[in-house]
Amino acid sequence: MRGILGLVILIVVVMGMWKMYVKGGKPGWGCLIPFYNAYLLVKIAGKPGWWFFLLLVPLVNIVVWIIVLHGVSVNFGKGVGFTIGLILLPFVFYPILGFGSAEYGGKVAPAAS
Repeated sequence: MRGILGLVILIVVVMGMWKMYVKGGKPGWGCLIPFYNAYLLVKIAGKPGWWFFLLLVPLVNIVVWIIVLHGVSVNFGKGVGFTIGLILLPFVFYPILGFGSAEYGGKVAPAAS
């Protein structure tokens, strides 16, 4: 029974992230590809693509990830409280961005950039 519940939660989170990526002007399927999903999230946050490499540096990645998540929150019209939610409860807050009324307010760049 727990396995089915976990699968349902996973599907809802992936669907929410997929829709959030699409709102951010990126391909939704990108949320499924390791490393590429982090690169796309950096771009949705409005940061340069090379910031992705900072996510590969131990300890630095923690600070950079928080900054990226805050950039995502801001670009969707949310504040610091929402950033904290993305950090602590991503399985709740990503679907809120994807399925909710939040609109992407950042610069929408082409998906391949």
